[in-house]
Formats: sequence, structure tokens, C-alpha cells
Amino acid sequence: MPAIGQPPRRPAGPVTGAPAPGTAAYLRDIGVPDLPPATSPFDPGYDPGTLEGHLQQSAHLMANLKVSMACWMVADEAVSRRKLAAARGHGVATVAGGGPFEVAVAQGRLPAYLDLCACMGFDRIEAGQGFTALPLDPPAVVAMAQERGLAVQFELGSKHDGAFTAAAVEALVADGRRWLDAGAVELVIEARESARGVGLFDEAGRFDRRLADRLADAFVLDLVAFEAPTKASQFALLDHFGRAVRLCNVRLEELLRVEIYRRGLHADAFAKSRLRPAPARPALHPAIRGG
Repeated sequence: MPAIGQPPRRPAGPVTGAPAPGTAAYLRDIGVPDLPPATSPFDPGYDPGTLEGHLQQSAHLMANLKVSMACWMVADEAVSRRKLAAARGHGVATVAGGGPFEVAVAQGRLPAYLDLCACMGFDRIEAGQGFTALPLDPPAVVAMAQERGLAVQFELGSKHDGAFTAAAVEALVADGRRWLDAGAVELVIEARESARGVGLFDEAGRFDRRLADRLADAFVLDLVAFEAPTKASQFALLDHFGRAVRLCNVRLEELLRVEIYRRGLHADAFAKSRLRPAPARPALHPAIRGG
């Protein structure tokens, strides 16, 4: 008998007579589907221990890992290599963020940059024209990357021109098709780190569903990843497109929240038909009325 004031000891196993379930089996039992990884979190410069902890916890939920900005260039090189190796060890492909690509093009050092990315162990680079306006030749860029064993994704949208207009989206559709035709493996829709006054989000952070649908219709969801750096942008995209939408620029510490929302396990997602788990078989238990 437990001492006064102490809670009763919990039984060591299930009391239903069934085998003890693991988390994956339990999720299937309550109607949560098995989903392929569809979120690409980013590392803005975490220490290696933090990154390795997130990989150990959530690698199975990562479509890839973007190592953002130029932080990996100015950090201790051995540490940057350790982080890339850790991702590789967990089976997670790595992407060099687009900013260093634009700087390399502007400085006339694109071949050297691609050599560096390949040498460091990246799997993919992000190309873009988010803050530079130099003309790019998509077939030439993709070919240069592929010669070094690197895939290419292209980011659509400027970092400084404000929210998209309908005319701007039509130009982006044409641009995206050129990059896909050249061999790019994915397109990324710009939202920076704020999702306000940029891309599909206005100055108040409101999501433009109509323009998002135009991009999704033009490229299909499998080829497009939407930057979703904030809780509001993450939830808006999942509410609109459902659990199949690909999200990127999600901070590592927000990945699990995104994935429970995607599966309808978050309080704000459970009532939404696009996200709520499929109905489970009726519960037969005296704690459930009508059971």
C-alpha cells in the first residue's frame, strides 16, 4: 500500500489484456496515417549537439535539412562538417541555403562555391535571385551542380519586393518552369523568416490562398515547398492544402509541432476535416458513454 499522500503505483503493463503498443502502432490504431517526410527544417547555426539531438529525435520526419545562410562558412569548419556528417548518418539529405549561392554568383565565384559545397558533403544547393538580379542560365547552373554530384532547388520570389501580386506570380510560374525543365528537383516559395510582407503573406501576415493555389496548380504539390517560418504560416498552409503540403524553413524546435498539426493531433487541427485522423473503430469501454 502506498504511503499517505503518495499516488498509487502504476501497473507495469497494459490492463486491457492486449500487447503493449508502441507509439507507431497506437497512432495507426487511432486513425493517423503513415506519412512520408514532408517538412524541411533549417539549421540557422545551432551548436552540433543541439542539431544531433534533433536528428536523433526527428530524422524520420525530415524531408531534408537546410543549413541556412552563410553560418556554416564562418563557423569552425570541423564543426560544420560534423553537422553535415550527422545528418548523413541519419539518412537526411542536406541543402546549402540560397544566400551564399547569390553571393557567389555576384562575386564571380560560382564554380568555387559549388566545389566547396560538394567538398563539405552537401547533397543539394538552393539557387535563387532573392536579393540579387544577375541573370542566370538554369541549364548551365544545374549542369555545373550535377557535375559535382549536387542537386539543385530554386527559390521563387524576392526577399525585398513585398507580397506577391497576380502578375508577379505569373512571372514566377514561367521562371519555375524553366528551372524544372533544366533539371531542378524542387521549387521553394519565398517567405523569409517573418512570413509578413513577403511572398504569399501580406504585411499583416495574412495568407493569399488564391495565389498559393495558382502556384500549386502550376507545379503540383510534390514539386513545391512553401517556406513557413512561423506558427501562423505553418498552420495556414496546412489548413489550406492539407497534410500533403511540403513545408520548409521550419525551425528545428518547431518540427514536432508542425508534424502533430499535420496529423490532426494538435488541438487546433483535430476538428478540421483535411487533417483530423480517420474515424477509429468504436471504443468499447465503460468510461465512454454509449460504449
